[in-house]
Amino acid sequence: MTPPPTAVRPERPRVSVGMSLKMYFGHDDALRWFHQVADGLRSRPAVSAGTVDVFVVPTYLQIPAALRTFDGSGVRVGAQDLATEDSGPYTGEVSAAELAEVGVTLAEVGHAERRRLFGDDDAVVAAKTAAALRNGIHPLLCVGERHRSPGEQAARAAQDQLLSALQDAPSGALTVAYEPVWAIGAPAPAPPDHVRTVVRHLSAVVAEMPGRTGSTVIYGGSAGPGLLTELAGDVDGVFLGRSAHDPAAFLDVVDEAVALSERVMA
Repeated sequence: MTPPPTAVRPERPRVSVGMSLKMYFGHDDALRWFHQVADGLRSRPAVSAGTVDVFVVPTYLQIPAALRTFDGSGVRVGAQDLATEDSGPYTGEVSAAELAEVGVTLAEVGHAERRRLFGDDDAVVAAKTAAALRNGIHPLLCVGERHRSPGEQAARAAQDQLLSALQDAPSGALTVAYEPVWAIGAPAPAPPDHVRTVVRHLSAVVAEMPGRTGSTVIYGGSAGPGLLTELAGDVDGVFLGRSAHDPAAFLDVVDEAVALSERVMA
């Protein structure tokens, strides 16, 4: 693996906490989750002030309700996928152009489930990344090795996916979500030292890319409460899954992010 040009992390951005609902919630359950989280965030002004970055990624049908519920809260609403094209005869697809039109500001690209279940290969991931950026959508680019391997080998695999996805992409910031496939849905996340090795490498690589100022690297893959604190200083945030189906657990992680932000500013 070619080492990054520098091992020094850039100045730390605000801490991010994100959540994908995948297809676990029906519409009413999702609405309840949105409202409970929005109510909880009212007592956490760091989010509305922009000190802590919070994003929520619901299903397409849930997006309008999420946008209404989180309006003015500082929470960004994303999409779980997007089309490679901006318009045309693509039955069942949703374009980045339309997502941006309704107020979506980020979109998942290259998630392991999209790759495995729906055939999103490297070429498709690159096309979707480009589509997001050319329409002003912040890509949430998911990368990670399929099988458990040593940290340096995992970093090389994740870097290859990152570079492939950005090879023809317009300039713009993105969030890289390091999600080792073997840790998704597992009883526990990847070991902290493994995460540190991969994320530090990816952060250094992204920091040297022209036109990617403001990009971040976060961790997903069975992430839950406590992990952000354990990885403090080594990741820019966490991307949560089932552990945050309970709104209280999601808000607990937001509190971790608030505490880390206050520590950095102290």
